[in-house]
Amino acid sequence: MKSRFEQLAAYNRWANARLYEAAMALPESDYRRDVGAFFKSLNGTLNHLLVADRIWMKRLTGEGEHPDNLNAIIHEDRRELALARADEDVRIVRFVASLDEAALAGILKYATTSGKAFEQPRADILSHFFNHQTHHRGQAHTILSICTGKEPPSLDLLQMQRGVVAPDLRVLAAL
Repeated sequence: MKSRFEQLAAYNRWANARLYEAAMALPESDYRRDVGAFFKSLNGTLNHLLVADRIWMKRLTGEGEHPDNLNAIIHEDRRELALARADEDVRIVRFVASLDEAALAGILKYATTSGKAFEQPRADILSHFFNHQTHHRGQAHTILSICTGKEPPSLDLLQMQRGVVAPDLRVLAAL
């Protein structure tokens, strides 16, 4: 089971880099354009992904800060957002690598942003965590399609498995 989550953590990092590469190429007006998506714009959607990841990583590790509002904009500047995303993706990869099978099977107690208490196996939480990322990356992918009129880069897991390269997000943000 651990190897599966390690692959999902690597995929998350890879897919985010490809998504951000396309996002960085957009004109500012399109990046912020309200296209009617749940988090309105690409800026809102990418910020939500980072907010949610930080919330879950705080629950999983006990460390890290995050806003409690799922609509929060952590970074208005997309280069700063890309750097924060790169850091969070490294954190996720390292966290998953630190787990053993017993930790994955272990029960985690946590509270939602509304304060409701739950407890679940860590593996189930990680399954949700990675599925949630994929869900909102799909929304971001659609926003890119709407804004550009073109098909954005493929985010298919098979592409990563076949060796398609993703850019270094830190380098991309520095350009």
